[in-house]
Amino acid sequence: MTSSLVLTGAGGFLGWHVRVLARSLGMPEPILIDRTVLSQPETLASALNGADRVVHIAGINRGNPEEVATGNIELSRQLCAGLKACSTPPKTVVFANSIQANNGTPYGDGKAAAAVLLSETTRWLGSDFVDVLLPNLFGEHGRPHYNSVVATFCRVLADGGKPQVNGDRELDLMHATDAASILLGTVSDSPAVRRTVRDLADQLTYFASTYRTAEIPELADRFDVRLFNTYRSHLAPAPFGLTRHADARGSLVETVKVHGGGGQTFCSSTIPGVTRGQHFHLAKVERFVVVRGEAEICLRRVLHDDILRFRVAGDEPAVVDMPTMWAHSITNTGTGDLTTLFWSNDLFNPTHPDTFPEPVQ
Repeated sequence: MTSSLVLTGAGGFLGWHVRVLARSLGMPEPILIDRTVLSQPETLASALNGADRVVHIAGINRGNPEEVATGNIELSRQLCAGLKACSTPPKTVVFANSIQANNGTPYGDGKAAAAVLLSETTRWLGSDFVDVLLPNLFGEHGRPHYNSVVATFCRVLADGGKPQVNGDRELDLMHATDAASILLGTVSDSPAVRRTVRDLADQLTYFASTYRTAEIPELADRFDVRLFNTYRSHLAPAPFGLTRHADARGSLVETVKVHGGGGQTFCSSTIPGVTRGQHFHLAKVERFVVVRGEAEICLRRVLHDDILRFRVAGDEPAVVDMPTMWAHSITNTGTGDLTTLFWSNDLFNPTHPDTFPEPVQ
């Protein structure tokens, strides 16, 4: 046993958010349990033995009714078999359940039955059991037509389309990082936000039309910021060229135009060969604009390997916005000083900087 945290379903949408949050909190690298290990009680028991916390996320959300109903029960049954085979049962087992549990649908009834199995097994073993009833989740890198209507609308807008609302209704929504905080035990609860499907379509359409011009839409509260970052995650990161206005006096470039807010702007100078950054943010919206010199901006999604590289220069101003949960850096590749303008939607708070060290490469 090399880790106090064990995750099932770590390769999915919520699992990725749990791993990113755990990384930002400096937790030990978790043990990841895939479907193959789940089906092997002795191998599973070895991974679970003595763990501080087991977070069971693995589940089936889509498929024919029988597959959805029985699949979630079977996954919990497999986990219970591994738990019973442990010589030292885990201290706490957490189940990523749903507010749809016991709602009469195959999915809801399957999740409810899975919770009963885990509750009975952990009580018999003497482990604590935490049954987390999660609402509709949204967040960066959700799968369209699978994880949520938010992901679907974001993908449609990113592709230049228009979201279609077929039957408006209210949804209780929670960002996946907030759900991850509950599953990891860093908070006991996090309030959901209620929006109609039409509200989501209209707000995301506004975000898309405003951001298409490199302007920042109005972000009135925490939910708006998280929803905007979710939309941005469906756009391929890339420089956005700016228009230079010149006359006899010189030139002017509009670098940041924010609707309904301000944020914080600062400027830095960097000597040749030096790299800044090497970190990621969970929620902060951040923009880089090189105004003098030459630089390479590198981006890498946390827990992924592929690196994006962009060459930028003050002679041809362009904005590069940092996606949330992507490590990023900027390196002076020129022969003189590099001058870079930075903007973020939040004022810097040294006690809660939302900045977590992570080398890009």
